[in-house]
Amino acid sequence: MGAIFQSLGRTLAAGVVILLVVMGIAGTFTSGQLGTHAWWAFFMRWLHVLSGVMWIGLLWYFNFVQTPSMPKIPDEQKPAVSKVIAPAALFWFRWGAMSTIVTGLLLAWMNGYIVQALSIQKPFHAIGTGMWFGIIMWFNVWFIIWPNQKKALGIVQVGAEEKAAAAKMAGMTSRFNTMLSIPMLFCMVAQQNAGL
Repeated sequence: MGAIFQSLGRTLAAGVVILLVVMGIAGTFTSGQLGTHAWWAFFMRWLHVLSGVMWIGLLWYFNFVQTPSMPKIPDEQKPAVSKVIAPAALFWFRWGAMSTIVTGLLLAWMNGYIVQALSIQKPFHAIGTGMWFGIIMWFNVWFIIWPNQKKALGIVQVGAEEKAAAAKMAGMTSRFNTMLSIPMLFCMVAQQNAGL
């Protein structure tokens, strides 16, 4: 069992095996639903939620853990975070954002409400509002946070003043996204549960 948990790849593979066992026990493979439009829409929703957990989980990690902890870390230890941990976390952060947006748009298209949601029409105004919050947040990740983090972390070489300004812009935009994540998540859940 220990060998499974010593490798992220083996851990993920074990998770997929457990998922397939659960699906087998639930009768997913024999119910006649597998491969139908409804099943693929459900599967896309699951991928969307999985991607969103990665994205928002890392957003909250940066804002609740890493950023507040950096002033407490001795200067000689900070490169471990800025040169190793932060670049890896930012890779999964931005691709989690991309996957969340792509699966969300595909899900809305598969379910036939993409136009109504994006134009904030009833009865899709809740999900549409959440989608626009998500699109704004995705844009911020790819076109403000990531370009500025590359400067702040020294991936792209710039002068000290520009590096400090980039760190501040990335930090404030990340906080802006944290703020938007609260109503965005509410809107996403509200659509299915009559919350708006």
